[in-house]
Amino acid sequence: MTETITIADPLKALSGEGVSIWLDDLSRGRIASGNLAELIDTRHVVGVTTNPSIFQAAIGSGEGYGEQLADLAARRVTVDEAVRMMTTADVRAAADILRPVYDGTGGRDGRVSIEVDPRLAHDTRATIAEAKQLFWLVDRPNVMIKIPATRAGLPAITEAIGLGISVNVTLIFSLERYREVMDAYLAGLEKAQAAGLDLATIHSVASFFVSRVDSEIDKRLVKVGTDEALALKGRAALANARLAYEAYEEVFGGARWNALGGAHANRQRPLWASTGVKDPAYKDTLYVDELVAPGTVNTMPEGTLNATADHGEIRGDTVSGGYAQARADLAAVENQGISYDEVVRQLEDEGVAKFEAAWGELLDAVAVSLSSKGVDGE
Repeated sequence: MTETITIADPLKALSGEGVSIWLDDLSRGRIASGNLAELIDTRHVVGVTTNPSIFQAAIGSGEGYGEQLADLAARRVTVDEAVRMMTTADVRAAADILRPVYDGTGGRDGRVSIEVDPRLAHDTRATIAEAKQLFWLVDRPNVMIKIPATRAGLPAITEAIGLGISVNVTLIFSLERYREVMDAYLAGLEKAQAAGLDLATIHSVASFFVSRVDSEIDKRLVKVGTDEALALKGRAALANARLAYEAYEEVFGGARWNALGGAHANRQRPLWASTGVKDPAYKDTLYVDELVAPGTVNTMPEGTLNATADHGEIRGDTVSGGYAQARADLAAVENQGISYDEVVRQLEDEGVAKFEAAWGELLDAVAVSLSSKGVDGE
């Protein structure tokens, strides 16, 4: 039994275990107030991730965006263009704040992610075009373009990496899709190498979603209702993530990777996303404490970041070596009549739909703002 040791600075301990701490949030107020810089200084934050829901909350509030909205209205831009100008401005500013981290880590951290329009999630060609456009608009070496791990997203990942664009692959739920994502990344590196690009400048993370897996499977376990089923609550997401790390070790320890690693390519690090617990019965640092492994990223909402700083229990690697138990846990869930394949397919579909809905709400809010300034925005 592992003894729990009280640590004065759990976030420092987490970083010391080889986990990069990224903040899963961004707003203009956070940038202008100095809060982001403060989190870098005091909370060991070395990166930022965004998504359509985060921007919908930030820009939808209107705080800090009035002057830019007025300028955009005066230029009579479309709603889509207005949203892109505001989101890329925020990402550019955050990238500048994180630039010293980027320089100090050789590009490994100091990253800020921005996602392609979620309405393009099932259109490969449009996703590639959008990734190129966002990379150009932000115009910072430490930007990462987020591409969803849909079937159409996989070739877009390869193409973007092949062009030298660093990519954050998002909305990964299944182990099978995760292996396809790693394959897409390696194929992209091979294209970049064939084009004569410096592989050392290309970075990628694979965002493996955690809490949503427990939310869905726990709901189904409760419906089964037996003691055996209820005893499995809160175990599937960690098992899934740990087996993802096993797959990462396998792929990035294989011959195909070794050839690229010899050319100074960077591993595509696993990133634990959706790490805020959804069930209040669970410890609020569950998906931090139990997913400590070298060479990973944990992107946290600020509440989880603060909770970890206050009472996180960092006790070394909690992933490696737990693979047999992880397989047993997922098998036990299947034995309750819950289909893993069905759950992860549903979660991917819901993930795309949620981001698309958030993007739609953001477009609607900006349209209203532009209209209030005397322009219809259409």
